[in-house]
Amino acid sequence: MIHEPAAPVEKDDAIQKKTRLGVILFIIYTLIYSGFVVIGLTDPEMMGAEIIGGQNLAIIYGFGLILLAIIMGFFYNYFCTKFENEMNKN
Repeated sequence: MIHEPAAPVEKDDAIQKKTRLGVILFIIYTLIYSGFVVIGLTDPEMMGAEIIGGQNLAIIYGFGLILLAIIMGFFYNYFCTKFENEMNKN
């Protein structure tokens, strides 16, 4: 059985910019997530503190991380598409 790409693969001139953007977003998310982990390890009582609408910090921070990941995904897709359209013109 031959495994080949479903679509033809061409040279991507935007790969360097897309990689850089991906690494930057990964580092930002990792730092913010690390804050969540550090708070959970060093001061678990703080995670139980009520913040907004009776919800504790763990819930707010956790949902914030999920929303941030979704927003970053849209951001990454938008800019990668823009980079590809600008740099892969033939």
